Amino acid sequence: MQRTHTCNDLRTTHIGDRVTLAGWVNRRRDHGGLIFIDLRDRYGRIQLVFDPSTSKEAYAVGDRCRAEYVLKIEGKVRARPKGQANPALATGEIEVMVEKAEILNEAKTPPFYVSEEGEVEEHLRFRYRYLDLRRQELKDRILLRHRAVNFIRRFLDARGFVEIETPILIKSTPEGARDYLVPSRLHPGQFYALPQSPQQLKQLLMVAGFDRYYQIARCFRDEDSRADRQPEFTQLDLEMSFVEEEDVLQLAEELFTSLVEELTPKRVIKPFPRLTYAQAMERYGTDKPDLRYRLEFVDLSDVFAASGFSTLREVVKSGGEVKAIRAPGANGLSRKELDGLEEMAKKQGAPGLIYLGVEQDGELRSPVSKHLGEGEKTAIREKMEAEPGDLVLIVGGEPKVVAAALGLIRTEMGQRLGLAAEDLLAFTWIREFPLFEWKEQEKRWDAWHHPFTAPGDEDLHLLDQDPGKVRAKQYDLVCNNVEIGGGSIRIHRREIQEKIFQIMGLSPETVQSQFGHLLTAFEYGTPPHGGVAPGIDRLLMVLTGQSNIQEVIAFPKTLQATDLLFQAPSPVSEEQLKELYLRLDLEED
Repeated sequence: MQRTHTCNDLRTTHIGDRVTLAGWVNRRRDHGGLIFIDLRDRYGRIQLVFDPSTSKEAYAVGDRCRAEYVLKIEGKVRARPKGQANPALATGEIEVMVEKAEILNEAKTPPFYVSEEGEVEEHLRFRYRYLDLRRQELKDRILLRHRAVNFIRRFLDARGFVEIETPILIKSTPEGARDYLVPSRLHPGQFYALPQSPQQLKQLLMVAGFDRYYQIARCFRDEDSRADRQPEFTQLDLEMSFVEEEDVLQLAEELFTSLVEELTPKRVIKPFPRLTYAQAMERYGTDKPDLRYRLEFVDLSDVFAASGFSTLREVVKSGGEVKAIRAPGANGLSRKELDGLEEMAKKQGAPGLIYLGVEQDGELRSPVSKHLGEGEKTAIREKMEAEPGDLVLIVGGEPKVVAAALGLIRTEMGQRLGLAAEDLLAFTWIREFPLFEWKEQEKRWDAWHHPFTAPGDEDLHLLDQDPGKVRAKQYDLVCNNVEIGGGSIRIHRREIQEKIFQIMGLSPETVQSQFGHLLTAFEYGTPPHGGVAPGIDRLLMVLTGQSNIQEVIAFPKTLQATDLLFQAPSPVSEEQLKELYLRLDLEED
């Protein structure tokens, strides 16, 4: 070994020991006759002292060193001089007097500071990701990711789960997002697909009798990137047999509560609140609400049904709704800030935003106050539980538009008013999603989540009568306005699975071609089963308080789905295309 210790190993108990260390030059300081170097590896930092009276040769090496040089030293551990300890470092009470030194590799001047945190342009960070990963904050997040995955494995192993790897090259089947396709050289004109998830494979493992399976699975979806989405991602894939919904929820809740409490200083709301999809949309306008603060919607439709304020009266009369939130202490917002909120509402399709500020005397201040009678004002104050200094924000229109607009404003006000405690994780289960959604352009029903989700037992009779009202045995885990992952109790009977495909408008030939393997498996004794698949990237994003999963992935793609380090995607040679029987037909720009 080229070192006896890491840069974070040494303490006062090692004073007098001879040690060999190796790492990167984090910082170099020349103090007129003495050179101090902070040596860094992934474990930590330690101060080195180069003194020509101890070793002229070592001093000469220290004099040559610059930031990010790879350095190996031998020396003796000693206590730092009185008053010079650094409490910010675990090794801050000691230093190493260097006797021998060797530069293992020099380094060019980095394109950004590695030893300092600060804003760096994304293209530079991704182009030189190996340098970015040396920075402390990003390194700490990657190490936390390692500890989290290790915790998950230990937790599930202790509960009888078996880790099984499933194939990456599989068949393309319609499951919502667009597949990444891989052409086959041995079978011209045919393609593999990279898995969007191991959904069907884990169901087949349940058929095989592996009643408790999990996998830290790589998944791929060819869809537009965004802050919480990457072309390739990692999820905890978990499936159990002979369970009901409650069993899966309890296991996942115990897993994430234990993980957070062991690995982070954050607080968790226990037990996890549970909402139906309908309740979440009614109260918060979104199926991934941030429950660190209230700001629940209040329905004011009855107040404005016969109001003198014709704009909202007509909304209610035409079948729309009027809802509001109360922003505590926000009556002091400027007109510019209020206009900004209204613009947000309009971008979601709302005709506008109405605001009512509550004055110290209880009077409602607003450009529309003159259209409201005293009875209406009183009703608004009472229903909103409005106090002096509060701001009431009102949106009217079609229910979907009101939900989108007011939900966005709720999130904005929660952030602007600092209502969300940064150290609090509000995990929440959203349940009973619709089983189907109507595709207007295609004039057909499609699966809301995926076609393998079981319908609620009490809604089975609606499959033929009214598919749009069927509730699914589906559940999503959300936290702080982020969907961490979802799951469901699966269909395990062939006749019900065929019924779902029929409602979706899939022909028998298509069903047999795409899903025949699964339907055949259902004929050989399939147990009731269900599972959940939380995203590892999104979980770490929430745990570390980041707004983009790029910050918890070692080598992420950009929002344009490009890899700036490897310059991918990239062209391939004509010979490679010929081997795969492919010809490009690109329109010239």
